[in-house]
Amino acid sequence: MKTELVTTLKRQATKILAELHQTKEPVLITEHGQPSAYLVDVDEYEYMQNRMQILEGIARGEKALLESRVYSANEAKEKMSKWLK
Repeated sequence: MKTELVTTLKRQATKILAELHQTKEPVLITEHGQPSAYLVDVDEYEYMQNRMQILEGIARGEKALLESRVYSANEAKEKMSKWLK
């Protein structure tokens, strides 16, 4: 991962963004020697957000299984019948 100073970002934003779009590699921005932010390509960010939603859905499903909050196929069809017509 590439690391840039915030002052470099201010001076060379166009160049840094062009490299970011080309490589798709996140850029860590630092201020006073400390991590401050990540610069991420839009497509990569949206991909990560979609992936996170899927993983959160899986986690909710696993939790529901552990808590025995599940339905049989027939029970599910019955509960969903108003939407399946």
